[in-house]
Amino acid sequence: MSNLVYKMSPMPAPIPQDKLDRLAKLETATIGHFYHFGFATPAIQPVLQGKVIAATVATLAIPGLDSTLLHHCLSQCGPGYFLAVDRLGDTKYACWGGGVTRMAAMIGLEGGCVDGPHTDTAEIIEQDFPMWSRGASPVTTRLYDSGGGFNVPVCIGGAAVLPGYAVLADESGVLFIAPDDLDEVIEQAEIKTARGLVNEAKITDGTHLGTMSGASAMVQAKLDV
Repeated sequence: MSNLVYKMSPMPAPIPQDKLDRLAKLETATIGHFYHFGFATPAIQPVLQGKVIAATVATLAIPGLDSTLLHHCLSQCGPGYFLAVDRLGDTKYACWGGGVTRMAAMIGLEGGCVDGPHTDTAEIIEQDFPMWSRGASPVTTRLYDSGGGFNVPVCIGGAAVLPGYAVLADESGVLFIAPDDLDEVIEQAEIKTARGLVNEAKITDGTHLGTMSGASAMVQAKLDV
């Protein structure tokens, strides 16, 4: 019966740090030009501006009013990991507040994301902790011991996420990347980033965007028909 209440799996293997270092130099918006998987809904936004996190994902699924498993499992996380919390559809009760933030910062957790609200915004700011959520709520969870799952498959803002995925979280949003895709995503994003810098310089020097992208030629071709 207990496995129906609490589903527990071990921490996933960490993604090699050299890959995370390369990922951290990229932007979710750059990857969004060519990759279509793993993006959480834009409703999930950063609590703090200017934060960029690239880490290995640990997952948690907890129901409605209950944050018992979050309190228990937080100690199993630590440096190199990002905790993604599936609220199983709840958007009212905040499971992540000042106490959880203080503990997360103390153990060196890289950051966190809740598919639902957070609370105690001022304490998250005070701890300077990288956090993404659907916004603030004054209504919090309790310890009801009703169950949940740790390092199980979850859904975060419409994105299917498994423990051990890579995450890139920045001011534009949160992206989860399957390990099988990670090398190619990084390589393609690095190429696109380099091209973007060249194009930015051209625009600064006076080249019109429509000319550079080819959009103006497309429009003119239709007008000339």
